[in-house]
Amino acid sequence: MLQIPFEPYIFGYRVNIHLILEYLAFFIGFRYYLYLRKNQKDTISTSNRLSIIIGATVGAFLGSRIVGILENPSLQLSPQNILVLLNTKTIMGGLFGGLLGVELCKKIIGEKSSSGDLFTLPIIAGIFTGRIGCLLSGINEFTYGKSTDFFLAMDLGDQIPRHPLALYELIFLLFLFFVLKKHISARDLPDGTVFRIFMISYFSFRFGIEFLKPNVFFVAGLSTIQWLCLVCILYYYKTVFQLLHYAGKKVHLL
Repeated sequence: MLQIPFEPYIFGYRVNIHLILEYLAFFIGFRYYLYLRKNQKDTISTSNRLSIIIGATVGAFLGSRIVGILENPSLQLSPQNILVLLNTKTIMGGLFGGLLGVELCKKIIGEKSSSGDLFTLPIIAGIFTGRIGCLLSGINEFTYGKSTDFFLAMDLGDQIPRHPLALYELIFLLFLFFVLKKHISARDLPDGTVFRIFMISYFSFRFGIEFLKPNVFFVAGLSTIQWLCLVCILYYYKTVFQLLHYAGKKVHLL
């Protein structure tokens, strides 16, 4: 039976499986993006697409660190904690920071075309890979849930049955991947819509699942991640209303 946290030894050295899968997530995501771009027509020029990737990378780096620090603002600023602060990051801040970085970059270079759809499936693949590392890391990563007697509860390393939030997310991401892949293949949505649906869906999911997380810092009863989720959903309010209107029509037809 697999022991969590999973900390294998290779040639006598303990391997940080989460770190390995984190780097692998970037590799898989980028290679998948290159594959998709090679096999479908991209309306954005190579130079502009490169600028957009740079904007996304810088925005994601800054966003992941800023939101990561805000998740635990009580951490004392001291020489001992500098490395901890610099290494504190979250995918949620990375996604939203990357979004802002792309939008700013597009304004600078004058690019009008939607650029997100091509990134959507590679992003999901990357997050999925990284979340496997989070699950295998157990309580060594703050992606575990509260104690529970739910039938999916797992011992993540402290002999306490907990919500395996990383597992819940893996299931959700798998479902979301195939739903969005179907729409991309059918080309039945306007450019940019698939990426917006991904952002709204993922941030809505994370808003809800945060209630199962043993957070200690709240503002008006919500965690930092939950406030960021609300900001993202508000950012896409037009798409949210369009999706609700579309869902309402479907229900009415039933």
